[in-house]
Amino acid sequence: MLSFPVVSKSNPLRRCGTAVACALLLAACQPQADKAAAPADGATAAAGEVTLYTTREPGLVQPLLDTFSGQSGIKVNTVFVRDGLTERLRAEGERSPADVLMTVDSGNLLELVEAGQTQPVDSAVLDAAIPQHLRGADGQWFALSLRDRVLYARKDLPLQSFAYEDLAKPEWKGRVCIRSGQHPYNTSLFAAMIAHNGAGATEQWLRGVKANLARKAAGGDREVARDILGGICDIGIANAYYVGRMKSSEEGSEQRQWGDAIKVIRPVFASAADGGTHVNISGAAVAKFSPNRDNAVKLLEFLVSDEAQSLYAKANYEYPVKAGVALDPIVAGFGEMKVDPLPLTEVARHRRQASEMVDRVGFDL
Repeated sequence: MLSFPVVSKSNPLRRCGTAVACALLLAACQPQADKAAAPADGATAAAGEVTLYTTREPGLVQPLLDTFSGQSGIKVNTVFVRDGLTERLRAEGERSPADVLMTVDSGNLLELVEAGQTQPVDSAVLDAAIPQHLRGADGQWFALSLRDRVLYARKDLPLQSFAYEDLAKPEWKGRVCIRSGQHPYNTSLFAAMIAHNGAGATEQWLRGVKANLARKAAGGDREVARDILGGICDIGIANAYYVGRMKSSEEGSEQRQWGDAIKVIRPVFASAADGGTHVNISGAAVAKFSPNRDNAVKLLEFLVSDEAQSLYAKANYEYPVKAGVALDPIVAGFGEMKVDPLPLTEVARHRRQASEMVDRVGFDL
């Protein structure tokens, strides 16, 4: 509602006449009135923006986002959320500015879907680039890069192939290193083992792996390489991309020595007819209340382009989700990878069971 000043003897506008004064005031107020009456269309107001909520370290994805912005003209607002992404989205509700949700670990991504914080996307570009078992059947989530769970082996060990089931064989007693069984990387692997071999066989296998440990299940993946160099163990399970980081470290540094002491073998599930290597993912989804949905889909489609997939491989030594993309030379040196075709949703279904099994066998004790 417009409000006008009182026209009095002391008011200089009186000298111009009441009608003229009102006309001037109306003209002055007109831009504000038009603005207030303009439609509150979020997509129009922010046509050149997209907001990304990510649990990934910003430095790892920033080169990708900068390239996307440079090519599309769409500004990416990045919000780094270390913990509690689902809880934050629930608290924000329909007011949330989030357009794209990016996480590491399939469990975290599927948790967002199960919590109702994502929406389906129908994109021929995404469907063509990402294998079916690495995306939601209804387009609720998409893998963007792969993190293969591989075998680190002493460099001079006469070993060329390996099956995950082999970790429990008596010949490896006192020779295996691994991080905590409760770490998501390992509960995901154990869940895949349950899906392939059943709970009973997996528990027996897990007890066998525990019996073969050279030390307590602890530390991180890079510590597996460190302890192989130190002669504590001969083999261990860890993520491949850490080897890229270690081997690209400064010459003579500790991590470079750890990386140079090992070779990478991609295990498979021997019990599976089409057995492949277990992978975890980094992935993304469009947020349920995305105010810039079209831009969100554009960002996802860019992230599976050849250029972006190549940047993924070079920035963090992760394996591209899209076939035919050039690999980083270090990653290429690990040889060809056949990905376990087991749907990630099936793996996620057994993760709680795997976690309970870790405690039951005292794997971390």
